[in-house]
Amino acid sequence: MEELIFEVRASQTAVDEMDDAACRALGINRTDGRCLDIIDREGAITAGTLARRSGLTTAAVTAVLDRMEAAGYAARRHDSADRRRVIVELTPLAQERAAAIWGPIADIPRELGRYTAEQLELLRDFHRRSRELNQRRAAEVRELGFE
Repeated sequence: MEELIFEVRASQTAVDEMDDAACRALGINRTDGRCLDIIDREGAITAGTLARRSGLTTAAVTAVLDRMEAAGYAARRHDSADRRRVIVELTPLAQERAAAIWGPIADIPRELGRYTAEQLELLRDFHRRSRELNQRRAAEVRELGFE
């Protein structure tokens, strides 16, 4: 158990290091990088959804989108069904640069091919539970207010 916890924490540190390097290469801050990741995972989404998924206020998301548009990584358009809603999507430049950064490590299926379906389900469940635990604990920590 101790070795597993060590490896999970070391993996989280490695992901954090990779995220930092990627954001530096893209010339953006970590908050903008987190928002790019959300858009990349979910596809074209509303600015309001981006605010909810990122935990940012709508005003903060507006600032993020202003910076990402200026960098050429995101585009906003009005929803054709409801012009009050703004849809956000990645630009071809963002997709191209993301492929250059994450492409070499995106071949995870090949790496995981040595595991059985049952083992992959276990890994998926472990990561899902870990994510859910971290999300719950983050909400609790936000409520601590040590200020």
